[in-house]
Amino acid sequence: MNIAHWLQRQAEGRGTAPALFHGTRRVADYAGFHSRAAAFAGGLVARGIGPGDRVAVFMANHPDYLVALYGSWIAGAVAVPVNARLHGQEVAWILDNAEASLCIATGAQARALEGAACPVASPDEIAGDALPLVSRAPSDLAWLFYTSGTTGRPKGVQITHRMLQTMSLAYLASVDAVSAEDATLYAAPMSHGAGLYSLVHVLMGTRHAVPESGGVDPGEILDLAGHFGRLHLFAAPTMVRRLTDHARQHGRDGTGLRSIVYGGGPMYVADIEAALDVFGPVFIQIYGQGEAPMAITSLSRADVAARRALATVGRAQAGIELRVGDAAGQPLPPGAVGEIMVRGDLVMPGYWRNLSATAETIRDGWLFTGDMGCLDASGYLTLQDRSKDVIISGGQNIYPREVEEALLTHPDVSEVAVVGRPSDEWGEEVVAFVVPVGETLDDAALDAHCLARIARFKRPKAYFAVDELPKNNYGKVVKTTLRARLSQD
Repeated sequence: MNIAHWLQRQAEGRGTAPALFHGTRRVADYAGFHSRAAAFAGGLVARGIGPGDRVAVFMANHPDYLVALYGSWIAGAVAVPVNARLHGQEVAWILDNAEASLCIATGAQARALEGAACPVASPDEIAGDALPLVSRAPSDLAWLFYTSGTTGRPKGVQITHRMLQTMSLAYLASVDAVSAEDATLYAAPMSHGAGLYSLVHVLMGTRHAVPESGGVDPGEILDLAGHFGRLHLFAAPTMVRRLTDHARQHGRDGTGLRSIVYGGGPMYVADIEAALDVFGPVFIQIYGQGEAPMAITSLSRADVAARRALATVGRAQAGIELRVGDAAGQPLPPGAVGEIMVRGDLVMPGYWRNLSATAETIRDGWLFTGDMGCLDASGYLTLQDRSKDVIISGGQNIYPREVEEALLTHPDVSEVAVVGRPSDEWGEEVVAFVVPVGETLDDAALDAHCLARIARFKRPKAYFAVDELPKNNYGKVVKTTLRARLSQD
């Protein structure tokens, strides 16, 4: 089934229901949303774009983003959403690798692609006669998602119509209830998790609001929550922290927020506890990857509200089989740390035209995520770190996240990233890059703080004060940059 059938069904059954908003301004009901997407699909066909062709979307968040996504699917094309903050040369590489037939771009993004080999057009330029929904098989590609590329060139993850359906139904079964009375807000990049979550909200006929700023303005988000009520928001942990800090500073309680689903990076226990103190029981955690989008595990609203298992990422979502395995992929007992592996209809068929990377990542039907973790007897999964980030010091495995969690409970630490530094004596030693709350760091105080909470061998051997941590366009800390800095010192 073509995933855009869900939009068509809403237009047929609830056409006058409100659908698209820019800020508080309504721009389309469901009939209008579908009509615009179908006309967009007709415009693609008029340009010779058909089933299986790739249509890139390189735009800041805007209601037209959804029109471009669903219009591409109506035409049977494959959407290639590209993070709007990437450099033009990075985007050009993705367009070339995807062999995109067209790139939809506006404003600064369009200007960044001047001279690009791929044709570029704005959504307004793509209009034609309304196109009937093109039939697609469950195994046909719907979304080509390029990984953030923290260790090299990004890889194209092939996401099928079946995967998008499985992800959306797993959301309803394992993450949160959704109703037509709800609203969903696109503050996080629509090229990533926020855009993926549009599907379940189209399925259930909710309102779709894009902030006028197009991004993460905490005050604007809280204002829109109050305006719409019953607001759903997908947020990276850094967004949750910004919302919490803003609400504390301005005496706000998040009225109108119904659900904040957080994921896409490590949420430290201290940060989620602070957020709960301000906003109450609105939080749900998910863990996923582009290769298994948004739906590996979830930590329920009840668990988060009760501050139960906050150091975990929850239990396996519906439709996924979860394992922690050794280097050969054999299952490990509860409590043992190994590589997180998943299997099921949610897992990608492979990387786009990259057989070697596919063979390395998918073995015997299992996706080897590259993340390290352990399962407890109740099925709760605790993430440790990416396998490449584990520090081996004197033969001991040290997981940076555990050290980071300890340091973040110190009042002088705003942000921290822990990496390994080559050591003649130990092989590697632990060092920490710290964004301090004040102007200086007290290394001795941080040492004492760590020694009171973690084993001595895990304690950082050095602390480096930095103004900010290097992050990619998804807000994830790029530890390769920190390691490179160590090699230059």
